[in-house]
Amino acid sequence: MASKVPTSPSTSPPETTPTPVGVDAKTGYRQLLSTPGAWAFLLPGFAARQPFAMLTIGMVLLVEHTTGSYGTAGAAAAVTGVSMALCAPRSGRLADRFGQRAVLVPGVALHTVSVIGLVTLALTHAPTWTLFAAAVPAGATVPQIGPMVRARWAVALNGSATAPSSAASPLMTTAAAFESVTDEFTFVIGPVLATALCTAVHPAAGLITEAALTLAGGILFAAQRSTAPVPHPTMGGVSGKPASALSVPGVRALAVAFLGIGAVFGGMQVSLTAFTQEIGRPGISGLLYGTFAAGNMLAGVVYGAVAWRRSPRARLLAAYAALTLACAPLWAVHAVPVLAPLGLLVGLCIAPTLITGYTMVDALVLGESRTEAFTWLTGAVALGQAAAVTTAGLLADHAGSHAGFTVPLAGTALALTVLVGLRERLVPQSRGVVASGVIGHRAAVPVD
Repeated sequence: MASKVPTSPSTSPPETTPTPVGVDAKTGYRQLLSTPGAWAFLLPGFAARQPFAMLTIGMVLLVEHTTGSYGTAGAAAAVTGVSMALCAPRSGRLADRFGQRAVLVPGVALHTVSVIGLVTLALTHAPTWTLFAAAVPAGATVPQIGPMVRARWAVALNGSATAPSSAASPLMTTAAAFESVTDEFTFVIGPVLATALCTAVHPAAGLITEAALTLAGGILFAAQRSTAPVPHPTMGGVSGKPASALSVPGVRALAVAFLGIGAVFGGMQVSLTAFTQEIGRPGISGLLYGTFAAGNMLAGVVYGAVAWRRSPRARLLAAYAALTLACAPLWAVHAVPVLAPLGLLVGLCIAPTLITGYTMVDALVLGESRTEAFTWLTGAVALGQAAAVTTAGLLADHAGSHAGFTVPLAGTALALTVLVGLRERLVPQSRGVVASGVIGHRAAVPVD
């Protein structure tokens, strides 16, 4: 990312690093996936994390079909996103304290019941307020599989989720990149699958499939007890109470960045759907969004394979500036052949931000609060997505899809401005070195 961003004052950490050493990049993925027990939680985890990719677009398509309004559809999806954003950190904190299984099993059961209830209300043309009411538990119970998988990698590679970053396996950075790529892959598969089911089978088929995958994958994931982190009910806080990960200044700064990324996801989902409806080709909305998500995945693979010499903070700011620039022309596009590659470009700019942000958590947060920290970032994406689908839906209803495409630009521009102002918080409070966010490498990165 060559975009220019404001630099830190002269007292800031140096922005270059020595040549990385450690696991060879060519063998990083192979070594990681050879970790004993890894596939036991990866496969069910992949199925169970589909809600984050399928829930919003599935709701938009179903509610728009039953009400005829993108504004109503976006608002209902936004209620789900806000509920998830508010409850995800609490879910992560409970998982840190009492164990993943204790949180996950009742959570996936409640989520399945909530989604089925929402589908029933929509198909029976119940009052709009009932859709909003049903959207609350549907979002609140979305299982936080991604953060839980990241915590399990720490157990599998280090023997403990609380190992300090200075003692962590070099493959932890490989795991961070792999998980971000997996997240992006769900955004390739999820929206395309949900859209295909809703348009070719039944408007409710996307949400029903989402609920089934959540239930089956979540139960299978929870059954893998040997790789689960040990609960820490009294560590890290004052008077025996665990400290919140949000008390770390760097986590708050990263949450702002992830809010902007959520604005891109939400704005693109609604605006692409509205655009394809306007041109009379609704069936290609999933393909267009899949192209956007494919850019995320491709960039994740490439980004993780590079031995970066720049510090994580410099990479984060540069990637975010590039993302903002890529979103700028979206509103002016009027043709599919132009919109598809532009969406791909936007996707290419998202993965570096996500990978770097998630990797920085390892250095910023104590191990016993790491799952909660990851859920704050996941929740921030959901909250940004919720605001974006509401705003973009209203704009699309009143001014067309092109107005909706201004939402990703506004969200990233505002987040970049705040992120630059908070850049000094993106380093640990103590001196030391941390692992850079690369795949298959471990680099010494100055943090003070």
